[in-house]
Amino acid sequence: MAILVNPDIRVIIQGITGKQGTYHTLKMLEYHVHVVGGVTPGKGGQKVHGVTVYDTVAAAQKEHQVDASMIMVPPAGVLSAAIEAIDHKIPLIVIITEFVPVHDSLVIRNMARKAGVRVIGPNTIGVISPGKGKVGIMPGYIYSEGSVGIISRSGTLTHEVSSNLTYKGIGQSTCVCIGGDPVKGTDFVDVLRLFRDDGQTETVVMIGEIGGAGEELAAKYVTENGYPKKIVAFIAGRTAPAGKKMGHAGAIVAEGFGTAESKIKSLAEAGIVVVRTLDELLQAVK
Repeated sequence: MAILVNPDIRVIIQGITGKQGTYHTLKMLEYHVHVVGGVTPGKGGQKVHGVTVYDTVAAAQKEHQVDASMIMVPPAGVLSAAIEAIDHKIPLIVIITEFVPVHDSLVIRNMARKAGVRVIGPNTIGVISPGKGKVGIMPGYIYSEGSVGIISRSGTLTHEVSSNLTYKGIGQSTCVCIGGDPVKGTDFVDVLRLFRDDGQTETVVMIGEIGGAGEELAAKYVTENGYPKKIVAFIAGRTAPAGKKMGHAGAIVAEGFGTAESKIKSLAEAGIVVVRTLDELLQAVK
């Protein structure tokens, strides 16, 4: 089964004519994703790797059924692009763009929740169900089909953990990078709920990091509701100095809030297997 994406998903790419949009359109097509159109205002009628470009999301929807949109526009344009996708009820919106203003992310998240639309990101590599499809910018060859579901705040660690699992002969059901920003459309608890009901997923890997409360909220969810599947968690940033932003905009410890140790403690108390290194993670999953 897997979650969020499947072999039949039909995707548009907002920002398809940009350098990154053009490149990742090709990579999506090579992964056999049905990229049915792209959207760049003022460039309707052009083609990118054989994919038709439209001026608006509405124009693309007139010609195609659209199940997902991948947004790859500059930060200042993300809000308007996301609003357009939300207004047209595209079920899955994946925002790759980094450095989206926090206020814009808040507006996007609130609008999406009211509209019943799922947003992944901003600042994400996207979602992949190996062997089935992806809406994202990850290299498909390092992922393999299997039964381990991954939820991660870090794109790089999503790559590393998945490739290490693949090397060990352990495949993945779906890998969801929720993004490293303070405000995100989908958090750990949201994806845990999806994996809970997924028949393909047998083990869940959570890759967290310092800052925010997403991991603690996940621990609270598991404590209050129980969880029928094994969860293995790794928290990055244990040695990060307080008050210093580390890589992601959301990876910052301030006034003792969002520390690695507080997250590790909460997760362990919820009965989740918490590991200190990625080698330990591989062993725990095996």
